Amino acid sequence: MLTGAGVSAESGVPTFRGGGDTEIWTWRGKHITELSSAEMMAADPKLVWEWFDYRRGMLTTIEPNPGHFALARWEHRFEDFALITQNIDDLHRAAGSMNVLELHGNTWRARCLGCASTFEARECPLEESPPRCLACGGPARPDVVLFGELLPDGVFERAEEAAGRADLFFMIGTSGVVFPAAGLPRTAKRKRARVIEVNPEMTDISFIADFTILGKAGEVLPQFLKARG
Repeated sequence: MLTGAGVSAESGVPTFRGGGDTEIWTWRGKHITELSSAEMMAADPKLVWEWFDYRRGMLTTIEPNPGHFALARWEHRFEDFALITQNIDDLHRAAGSMNVLELHGNTWRARCLGCASTFEARECPLEESPPRCLACGGPARPDVVLFGELLPDGVFERAEEAAGRADLFFMIGTSGVVFPAAGLPRTAKRKRARVIEVNPEMTDISFIADFTILGKAGEVLPQFLKARG
């Protein structure tokens, strides 16, 4: 399973892409891509944490939707199951998913700028900004992939390996335009997996899919569970 921002948007999580009420482009007069960039992290880490605190504050009242819960139940039905997500909101784990490959990190974790240790940073707002590392006491940053950064070592390789051995590969709530994640369904297709897309509308990656199911994940995915009984 590869999930994107559309799955979380159904729960009310604002997204960088899309339109209408789900789109936030500026905060304190700065573009979100600037606030979430490696350059801003180097120049003004306190501002970056304040921006992430604002985003995290929105998540405190948001709950997983039926699509998240359906995926968590699927995990218990299959011997070999991998859930790959581009989302950083932790809603998959909140719904009960265990084997989650977070390509872009997790907004509720922090990573030390010195020793690179990661730790939970659940308090919101933060008592100290930037928070201090629990191992060495140094300043930490959000453990997410910022604009201008590469994916963390190992996570994409694990996702690609899972895609390569898949018999069935779902693309759910993703536009398929952000690489390298957009390459995963292509990997699955090359290895002769059946590819199924679940999205409210056709996307740039629909041509890869063997089947495209038009609809919201929260409405479509629970139907698969009903079909199994």
